[in-house]
Amino acid sequence: MRFVRFGLPIVICLGGIVAIAIEPNRNGFEGAVLIVSAGLSVALLNWLYRVGVAGESERDSEDEARAFFDRHGVWPDEVSDERRRELERQR
Repeated sequence: MRFVRFGLPIVICLGGIVAIAIEPNRNGFEGAVLIVSAGLSVALLNWLYRVGVAGESERDSEDEARAFFDRHGVWPDEVSDERRRELERQR
């Protein structure tokens, strides 16, 4: 997983740098830019996936807070930890 997240974009970008080293003219430069941009695109897609997955856990914690509110009439962050445990034991 780490290779896909970090290694693959780095390898692709390094391939672009190698392309300009092999053919240091306009065509080599354009090819290198395209290859590097492909590597950066892979990195961006990985980052967007991670942001999407993080949103799922935030949604789950919000659902838990709403369920707590429905049971007890107060939001979980409005009561102390001790009071929250007491409310859960009463349930």
